Amino acid sequence: MKRLFALLVVVWLGLSVADRAVADDSFAAIAEEVNQKLVKLFGSGGFKGLASYGTGVLISRDGYILTVNSHILDTRDLRVHLYDGTRYNAKVIAREPVLDVALLQIEGGMRGVDIEHYFDVFQAAKRPILEPGTHVLAFSNLFQIATRDEPMSVQRGVIAAYSKLAGRIGIFEASYRGNVYVLDAITNNPGAGGGVITTRKGELIAMIGKELRNELTNTWINYAIPFSARAETTDKDGKKTETSILDLVTKKEKYKPLPEAPKVANQVFHGIVLVPNVVERTPPYVEEVIPGSPADKAKLRPDDLIVYIDGLPVQDINTFNTILANYVPRNEIKLEIQRGDKLITVSLTLERPIDKKK
Repeated sequence: MKRLFALLVVVWLGLSVADRAVADDSFAAIAEEVNQKLVKLFGSGGFKGLASYGTGVLISRDGYILTVNSHILDTRDLRVHLYDGTRYNAKVIAREPVLDVALLQIEGGMRGVDIEHYFDVFQAAKRPILEPGTHVLAFSNLFQIATRDEPMSVQRGVIAAYSKLAGRIGIFEASYRGNVYVLDAITNNPGAGGGVITTRKGELIAMIGKELRNELTNTWINYAIPFSARAETTDKDGKKTETSILDLVTKKEKYKPLPEAPKVANQVFHGIVLVPNVVERTPPYVEEVIPGSPADKAKLRPDDLIVYIDGLPVQDINTFNTILANYVPRNEIKLEIQRGDKLITVSLTLERPIDKKK
């Protein structure tokens, strides 16, 4: 009897080792397949602790890429490295701040672009929500582990929860407040934003988000935004509407790039006097606040640096003017400003321009 028991144990161990070997072989093949559908992104950053690299996921044959809406996109030299080391420049097609997602496209020049490997994001959005306890894989370029033809990092983890995101970047609330997968793997590190979560079969599930702290525990949170994510927005007329990641992909004409700054006088009055625009990309620092103006009522101060307007990044004074050209009097805007070493959010209501003839 003892011999039979020992034999069964040996057989069980042998099968277990064989199963693990098969699983490892299968996992390696899946990792290689998924890696071909991801890209390494290189853009602005590289100072004050801001990474200049990130991750994106290919979603079409003509080179469209989904990634997180981050600071690395704020550059004229946004570069993409494919899995085989091929390098391209890319342009930002659209941003959706309330979902914290951006849509890019590879610039193929005269050669054109024909991407062989990419994910079907529409299929991913149709998949049912995974239950807590489900094993998943995470792929990203965290800590710039990959450049050119080097493979992305791979982690195994478990979905710990599916719940609403309650996160912060510094003192700012995360722009996306919808449901996310909370993961037990340490996935959300520098450069990981825009990476993906898949099933252990390599099926696309969700996008890894930016680095955030959990508002409930004040600890770093590891999460991913499902491709079925939706969020409520408000248009300039105050009408509530809803948008989704699929809207960003299918209705690109709705997200046309900002027009060139108008040559005519501004159509709104905010009371902000910026520093002189003396170089090509002059940062939008406040030089003066007009007394009694909307900016004065919002308690803006000289030397404040305007970072975002309604979630749109303000790289320079020209961008500031271009964004405000799309507003009309009585629109309320939210400004995110840097004051010293602090980030502050203020709201102000735009007014009609002052008639200088009076």
